[in-house]
Amino acid sequence: MSSTLVNGGQALVDALVAHEVETVFGIPGTHNLAIYSAIKESPIRHITPRHEQGAGYAADGYARVSGRPGVVVTTTGPAILNAAAAAAQAQSDSIPVLFIAPGMPLQHPGGYNGLLHEVKSQFDAMSAVVAHAQRVTSVEEIPHAVAQCFAAMTSGRPRPAYLEIPLDLLEKEAEVRAEAPVLTPPAAPGTSQLTDVLDLLAGSARPLVVAGGGASGAATELRAFAEAIDAPVVTSANGKGLLPEDHPLALGAGVHLEATLELVRESDLVVAVGTELAPADWWWGPVPETPLVRIDVDPLAVNTNARPAAAVVGDAALALGALNAGLEQRSAMSCDNGGAARAESWRARLSAEARTMGAAYLGLCESLAEVLEDDAVVTADQSMSCYYGLMANLPRYRARSFLYPAGLGTLGYALPAATGAKLALPDRQVVAVLGDGGVMFSVAELAAAAEAGLALPVVIVDNGGYGEIRNEMRDRDGRIIAVDLPGTDFPALARAMGCEGVAVDSYAEVGPAVLEALSADRPTLIHVREPAA
Repeated sequence: MSSTLVNGGQALVDALVAHEVETVFGIPGTHNLAIYSAIKESPIRHITPRHEQGAGYAADGYARVSGRPGVVVTTTGPAILNAAAAAAQAQSDSIPVLFIAPGMPLQHPGGYNGLLHEVKSQFDAMSAVVAHAQRVTSVEEIPHAVAQCFAAMTSGRPRPAYLEIPLDLLEKEAEVRAEAPVLTPPAAPGTSQLTDVLDLLAGSARPLVVAGGGASGAATELRAFAEAIDAPVVTSANGKGLLPEDHPLALGAGVHLEATLELVRESDLVVAVGTELAPADWWWGPVPETPLVRIDVDPLAVNTNARPAAAVVGDAALALGALNAGLEQRSAMSCDNGGAARAESWRARLSAEARTMGAAYLGLCESLAEVLEDDAVVTADQSMSCYYGLMANLPRYRARSFLYPAGLGTLGYALPAATGAKLALPDRQVVAVLGDGGVMFSVAELAAAAEAGLALPVVIVDNGGYGEIRNEMRDRDGRIIAVDLPGTDFPALARAMGCEGVAVDSYAEVGPAVLEALSADRPTLIHVREPAA
């Protein structure tokens, strides 16, 4: 490829364009102006959040629903550190997001000397929370570094990456040779691994499938597999919707329920696909003695938290596709394990527990279910209305249609994540649901969504503060402090930032308000107070 004389900012943007980046989330600053000058003349759409953490969550939501890496550009020091929580959340949930920031100049003294935005070690801070981090040392290296970051994010287990470019290189010019994206084919499973699993399936009369976010790109293959072995399917939060929740074998997102552990004990084989079987997946108990099969693209994950009787290391779609082919070849293994009847029985038990756990939010779930289309995307926060309510009580029917910050468990995720998701999928319904405490972590992102002109309903379920922590304090010793928040006029706040803002008196009114908001020319904040117990 021919080389071109460009500065570092242009070299970066050219490399992003070469990797088919269409949207970047970020905020300009003194040290990254060369990047923004190049973005201005590029085909890349730039979205300006109101806080860098919001940029990270928006890029995360964009990546989750699109299946493509999200990209964040910040300036040095406090800006990229603001995004660090979002980077850690992406790491926890295996989401490919590239965080890009200038760093201290190449010839900067080793000791602190007070340069604007200088921190002790910006690179070390970011490399501590992402899977892949690198700092370039020349303008010529930038295209190669971008290609390496994308290769790291899109091969094997998806994870975020951090790219640091010394700020003096952004203005420096050099002859730069373009570099094509590194194409990394999905990891194919080994034949012997498949044989071991097929042998276990042949001897199983009561199999169970547990699916997580790692199977989000394998919905078709997962459905065929479950039907072939006639097994009920229960998912984690991030696997919700992988099997449509009206399918006869679907149990929904229920790995956090006690009844699921009983189901595991009743099963004679558990096949876990793309899930860590960890508290990050809301799996609260160890897998009992039931024989276990693990299918995961990460070779380190297959022996973590539970030791399998057999494991398949590889891309979930390829692994399940190969197992489906093997099941077809073993005609004697066409299974009739009474899976639909088992699923119906256990679905009733899981649903009863979920409805008891989420009793305070059943009206909300029912109201939303009445107006949401089958392919609607719901972004949830780490709030009681979401993990007690929506997770197990709002049915979803598509993979990547329920975005939830598991693992790290951040607050304020749902609003900016919904912005990113709506930008990626403008023709689909997208709804955010948050608590009154959590939304204040990112409420400024209403302004960013308004600027983008997004028809985005944002439902705020108000329980007067940090309700979960209040309950934990009450249960611990009754000493309740710092969790009761003064009331906020959320509709007025939304209108002040260019959005519509409405207050409704009951959960029954939420659905109609959401339906109206979906046809608006801007976001609509819908405020509802949690009914008194």
